Amino acid sequence: MNRLLAVAATFGILSLALVTAQQPSTPGQVVRRPAEGREPELQQPRIREYHPRSTLVVPEHKVPKAKFPVIDFHHHPPRSMSVEDVNRVGDEMAPLNLGLMINANATPSSGLKPALDAIAASRYKGRMVMFVGLDLRNVGPGSGQKIAAQLEADVKAGALGVGELMKSFGLTIKKADGSRLKIDDPELDPVWQTAARLKIPIFMHTADPSEFFQPLDYRNERWLELALYPDRRYQDRSRFPSFEELMAERDRLIARHPNVTWVLAHMGWHANDLARLGRMFDRHPNLYGELGAVLYDFGRQPRTAHDFFVKYQDRILFGKDSFQPDEYPYYWRVFETNDEYFDYYRDYHAFWKLYGIGLPDAVLKKVYYANALRITPNLPRAGFPAN
Repeated sequence: MNRLLAVAATFGILSLALVTAQQPSTPGQVVRRPAEGREPELQQPRIREYHPRSTLVVPEHKVPKAKFPVIDFHHHPPRSMSVEDVNRVGDEMAPLNLGLMINANATPSSGLKPALDAIAASRYKGRMVMFVGLDLRNVGPGSGQKIAAQLEADVKAGALGVGELMKSFGLTIKKADGSRLKIDDPELDPVWQTAARLKIPIFMHTADPSEFFQPLDYRNERWLELALYPDRRYQDRSRFPSFEELMAERDRLIARHPNVTWVLAHMGWHANDLARLGRMFDRHPNLYGELGAVLYDFGRQPRTAHDFFVKYQDRILFGKDSFQPDEYPYYWRVFETNDEYFDYYRDYHAFWKLYGIGLPDAVLKKVYYANALRITPNLPRAGFPAN
């Protein structure tokens, strides 16, 4: 009798274990999926070693050259601005159909004239123009007026806009009193008022992708990039403001200066939330977005991205960021084709594949060149279609 009870008890325990093992792990499951709870019997690859060959057979349309001439609103030259450097970059432009490069570096005022002289002496005069940086170090009483006066002088000298206000603005730059220089600090209002009067665009890079501010765990889709680049980790709230705090400062600044032409580098880091960016465009008719270095987000949401580009076709500017000629064709392919499931060029930015969003020609023309010509006074127009 005792033996029968023992067998029954053992059977009950095994049955309970079997039932427990089969319990669904998410609502809506009837039983656990086959591989849940199993571990690979083979040695697991390192994260950068696993590159499975795709067996998908679909049409491919490589696009080595843009369909229409392009203005790169976000160009960072790979070298100094000597005549030879300008010529090297210029030689790479024609095969890609790059008609004009805007040097978006935060070039100091002292470097503006040498750069303009190099362009003028190169083979590509009229194919490259300069923005200029702002010296935001040690801001204190009276700094805004001083920076504004220097900006006016730089524009008179040939600068066509304010070059990339880098993420350090708001994130790490300190004021003269040692406090963090907030993006919407009223001391800088004279600078933005001057830009509005001169009708020049302000090209602003605020923060970094939102995941850079989130916990560095295996749920973070930018884990690999953060593992590779420790200087992109902003989780420490004793050192850095939060992503949303920076966005709030930026948005207050934009709202306070409705006559400034604001251009958000990297689409304001909202390419992963186009509804949010669309609401910003709706609120601020003076706001534009530049799409450099966020192609991976457009390419993973082709239908949503297509509709967004069509709806806001007057508000989007092409930009690439780093100058790597072999990377431009990925942009052309995403924007000009309906191709499916192809690689992005940097695995640490995106583990996923890209899809073409198939933009109409009228939208391509605006994104590639027409919007930049419209919002940036005195850009060279030679080589760009009239419509």
